[in-house]
Amino acid sequence: MSADLAVQSHQQQTCQYCGDTLHVTWADLGLQPLANDYRPDATAARREPVFPLHARFCTSCYLVQVGSAVPKEAIFSDYAYFSSYSASWLEHCARYAEAMIARFGLGPSSLVVEIASNDGYLLQYFARAGIPVLGIDPAENIARVAIAAGIPTEVAFFGAETAADLTRRGIRADHISAKNVLAHVPDIADFVRGIAILLKDQAVFTVEFPHLLRTMLGLQFDQIYHEHFSYLSLIAVKRIFEDQGLRIFDVEQLLTHGGSLRVYACHRGAAHAETERVAQLLHAEQEAGLHREEAYLGFERNLKRVRQDFLDFIASLRVSGKTIIGYGAAAKANTFLNYCGAGPETLAYIADRSPSKIGHFMPGSGIRIAQISEIERTRPDYVLILPWNLRQEIVGELGFIRSWGGRFVTAIPAIEIF
Repeated sequence: MSADLAVQSHQQQTCQYCGDTLHVTWADLGLQPLANDYRPDATAARREPVFPLHARFCTSCYLVQVGSAVPKEAIFSDYAYFSSYSASWLEHCARYAEAMIARFGLGPSSLVVEIASNDGYLLQYFARAGIPVLGIDPAENIARVAIAAGIPTEVAFFGAETAADLTRRGIRADHISAKNVLAHVPDIADFVRGIAILLKDQAVFTVEFPHLLRTMLGLQFDQIYHEHFSYLSLIAVKRIFEDQGLRIFDVEQLLTHGGSLRVYACHRGAAHAETERVAQLLHAEQEAGLHREEAYLGFERNLKRVRQDFLDFIASLRVSGKTIIGYGAAAKANTFLNYCGAGPETLAYIADRSPSKIGHFMPGSGIRIAQISEIERTRPDYVLILPWNLRQEIVGELGFIRSWGGRFVTAIPAIEIF
């Protein structure tokens, strides 16, 4: 099976959006398991099925993407990630809700819809303000948590069909939010078409996603995994939206996920005036060459350097007799660890806050996931922060390691000890 998949990863692929042939490699990370497929058994975790993880750039529509080797149902129908376990992310969402209510005059007669609403982490803030809400999420296990918390949730994959069904039932949105989901859809045209169907005439759609430019500049290759079907620039998103009748009228640059965009869109004929920020960011992306294949050709070489530096660091710890564990059993951690060929001999365990992951093992690497209390018991010399985008939050949470001289480490874009 692995040999067949290895061949498949190098076979001709076509663009998921425009159908053109993909011939420019951005990053080939080899064969990898599903990043969120945690297992309760170490042997099963290390024998996880693997699939090609090969990201390419489309020279016709400028969309960066991985091949759709894995059905979406295998990834999202029972999901291990609960958004509410990050305090900084909840703060981000609370600020977002407050800003949207104020800017667009949302109130008791409005309907706010979130696509990929997870456990209700965002919609709770609109609901507390007395605004009707509706979540849409394909993961039944997580939707149950949201519903129990009082957030109405449709269990479905979102696209044109789901949107049409909702409108037939008299449901249309005054405001739609999609945080870090646009990259997760294998048929991005169908998803955006669904937004256009569900959105009222003057309503606003906001979408957040890791910015491809920041991913490239920061060598953030661990954000590449199978459930991220695409890696987005404003150049590519603008074309896709326009093809489906939506117009981008504003964009914000955010600090989340190592550098994200929040894009504001509406129907083509809606009254929202376009801000200068749209043209400014499009210009910055063009200056960086995100519409040219040359910009993508050196990325993989830099990733190999990151991997070698990490392995050299681990080897130096073994020589000096120092101990290291990981923190944060995030999907990005699995991409990084499997690309580096890491296992329990690399990190004795990975601590995490999520009860649904503790006691399980990381897919591929087979590293055990433990409670935070184990850090105090084992007193490691170093803690490797795997979700580096939450570095500040994690350092605050684990500040107690300094009591025995423990230090923190991040590995992307380079080894940093602090």
